Amino acid sequence: MSRPLNFLHITTFYPPYSFGGDAMQIYRLSHALAESGHHVDVIHCVDSYHLLHAADPPLQFPEHPNVVRHELRSGLGPLSPLLSQQTGYPWLKYKPIREVLQSRNYDVIHFHNISLFGPGVLGIDVAESRTVKMYTTHEHWLICPTHVLWKFNRMPCDRPQCLRCTIQAKKPPQIWRYTGLLEQMAGRVDQFLSPSRFTAQMHAERGFPYSLAHLPNFIDRVDDDWQSPAPRPQEAPYFLFVGRLEKIKGAQNLIALWNRVPDYDLLLAGTGSDEAELRRMAAHNPRVKFLGPLPQQELGRLYYHAIACLVPSVTYETFGMTCVEAFARKTPAIVRDLGALPELIEDSGGGLVFTTDDQLLTAIHSLAHFPLLRAELGQKGYDGFLRSWCREAHLNAYFALIEAAARRKFTSVPWLP
Repeated sequence: MSRPLNFLHITTFYPPYSFGGDAMQIYRLSHALAESGHHVDVIHCVDSYHLLHAADPPLQFPEHPNVVRHELRSGLGPLSPLLSQQTGYPWLKYKPIREVLQSRNYDVIHFHNISLFGPGVLGIDVAESRTVKMYTTHEHWLICPTHVLWKFNRMPCDRPQCLRCTIQAKKPPQIWRYTGLLEQMAGRVDQFLSPSRFTAQMHAERGFPYSLAHLPNFIDRVDDDWQSPAPRPQEAPYFLFVGRLEKIKGAQNLIALWNRVPDYDLLLAGTGSDEAELRRMAAHNPRVKFLGPLPQQELGRLYYHAIACLVPSVTYETFGMTCVEAFARKTPAIVRDLGALPELIEDSGGGLVFTTDDQLLTAIHSLAHFPLLRAELGQKGYDGFLRSWCREAHLNAYFALIEAAARRKFTSVPWLP
């Protein structure tokens, strides 16, 4: 029997100082480990959050007693992450990071989104420690300066033209990317993890020199959401979009299409930099409804009562968390045939895949008009969730990968008898 382990997660964003699904995955993992009896420290950068969002976070998140958050702030505020973005090193954050590292003997250091720490943070270690270092590619930052392989701010990246693309995205170029720093520091990581086979393959194709093990994301079981669901949010039937309101997520395509969907509402849960423009687009259509940012506990009934969850992302997702959140409520997903999204349908049978607007319309009408088909796909999605994307499946695979990395590094697993 293994003793309780000490984990340190290092990430730019962590709830409530976060924006997307990557931070929610780290939050879920931290709490899953804590509830299993392990100790978890999380280092995250509040300066980075305020670089992108000046106001306080709109939602709060309860923390488990076994999870300790270390909020990094500097006297220079947002200038600190900008310095790291340019130089590749967490210059103004070294001291507090080292203080946390020296406060406990960590068995596992797990890096996540480190974009505003820089690759230099991967080299931070404690002398003579027997620590396994992991890294999860929640996004494509290792191979893409803009993180999302969204080329020239208008299309999925077909081949790298990074300097021109970075300038067009109005981001300062990162000179350290041309120095070999990333490859050098990445060599200090014992195992890279990818939430999808697609993302692992994309890293290999773009020349990343280290292999990525496939470890899908997860959510906790939510049986009460479908066995005893909360009341419908509205009487009218609806389809659901959950995600950031930004161009790459594709909500604008749904809004434009909804003029051709006269009998059903479109509910959009989330917020983002394009929200005002999307609201203007939808102003003439009362069947398009914006719900704003919602806590996870309020999303359950929205998923359960939706005809389907729509995932129309127009660039390469590394996973499809909203699909899994829908599957956990026995609700099918309709996803664009792009990036990692089709994998979830292929692995579960829990939805439909589209390429064109006409195919999307056909999928919408099929699930709306044939409730038995919706129920069949919803059950397949749920079975896939239990098989591959629930907490138990994730933790079993996670610990197997950690132990394999420990054996490669130390020839044995330090915490096993």
